[in-house]
Amino acid sequence: MRQPSAEEALASALSAEYAAIYAYGRIGVRLSGAARDAARQAEAAHRRRRDALVVQLTTANGVVPPDRAGYALPFPVTDRASALRLAAEVEERTAAHWRAALASTTGADRDQALAALVEYAVRATRWRKTAGSTPLTVPFPGRPT
Repeated sequence: MRQPSAEEALASALSAEYAAIYAYGRIGVRLSGAARDAARQAEAAHRRRRDALVVQLTTANGVVPPDRAGYALPFPVTDRASALRLAAEVEERTAAHWRAALASTTGADRDQALAALVEYAVRATRWRKTAGSTPLTVPFPGRPT
């Protein structure tokens, strides 16, 4: 299997950021209080990373994948419990794209991928803690189980 180029890996991460932003729109409406605030902050973080990637890829004359009008969620979000479960899963899935980018990137791009992986792994842990899920952490964030 061919390893993707750095540009392809970053474009894949950008697509994951789009999907995360979409999902947080569904998550936030099922939460209240501190959890809703955390969802807003998470969505804002994904938006910042999305915006930075769009600028980065555009500046490098790379291909910026288009955002879609909607994304399939892995399960219905009908209450607080499912919203918290989806929030943790969104962070894990997005972390997986950034983990994959580590193999294709170097220098500042690799630093960027590592920072995103760590941020999303920590956020997934916080969501699992808020949900009362166990285990709180996973052995290798971003790696399929």
